[in-house]
Amino acid sequence: MKTMKKLTALLLALTMALALCACSSTGGTPSQPAATDPAETQPATDAPTEEPTDAPAAFTTVEEGKLHMSTNAAFPPYEMTKDGGGFEGIDVEVAEAIAKKLGLELVVDDMAFNNALLAVQNGESDIAMAAITVKPDRLEVMDFTESYATGVQVVIVKEDSPIQSIDDLGNAEMIGCQADTTGYFYCSDTPENGGYGEDHVTAYDTGALAVMDLVAGTIDAVVIDNGPAQAYVAQNPGLKILDGAWVTEDYAIGLAKGNTALLDAVNAALAELKADGTFQGIVDKYIKAG
Repeated sequence: MKTMKKLTALLLALTMALALCACSSTGGTPSQPAATDPAETQPATDAPTEEPTDAPAAFTTVEEGKLHMSTNAAFPPYEMTKDGGGFEGIDVEVAEAIAKKLGLELVVDDMAFNNALLAVQNGESDIAMAAITVKPDRLEVMDFTESYATGVQVVIVKEDSPIQSIDDLGNAEMIGCQADTTGYFYCSDTPENGGYGEDHVTAYDTGALAVMDLVAGTIDAVVIDNGPAQAYVAQNPGLKILDGAWVTEDYAIGLAKGNTALLDAVNAALAELKADGTFQGIVDKYIKAG
């Protein structure tokens, strides 16, 4: 019996020792972390948060990965055909630079001037560039970028012409202009509005055809932008440009009405090209100072 009591006491002592050991042990399975006050882990409700930036709206084009430019490639130095094929000129190179900024490939679609404007309106091209003047009637059916050039309409005559000043132009029997251009619209308007009347104006598909008739003596003068005028006079001895500007106007890129996302993207690209000197470099390539 005594032995039994000793054994029982020994077992009880051993059990208490193990219990004490377990309570003070730092090894084995880690204990769960103490619960924390939820207020300590939640962010303060009045902490300033960063406002999200407005991402530019995504734009779409007529053909994925490409930027279609409708133009009339008979208006040097803005757009013209190369001898070996393809196109060149201020508008063409500016459009190429814009397309590159937008991550697109430029496609030039050559057509009659009025068709180039209609192509944008009908969703057949993305932009129209053909030394296009911003006019109220065009603003009703198209959107335009910021102006990228100032155009000056001038008068070409033969060197021995009796028309020796812009004021003499009213004495011309027949004036030639490229069809659907501002030169044609202004010239064919009524005398009350500063024009010469439709009976005294002939419309041509291109300025070059008008100049050919001037050389042939079929018409008395050609009203056209100063850039092409300089080129035509250089190519045709015996012609000259009268002093002074007949009309001054702003050129811009035309887009479909309401295509705001693409308009914003093109305007942004154009602004970058002006800021980094690319645009002026293109102009200087085709129009020599002095």
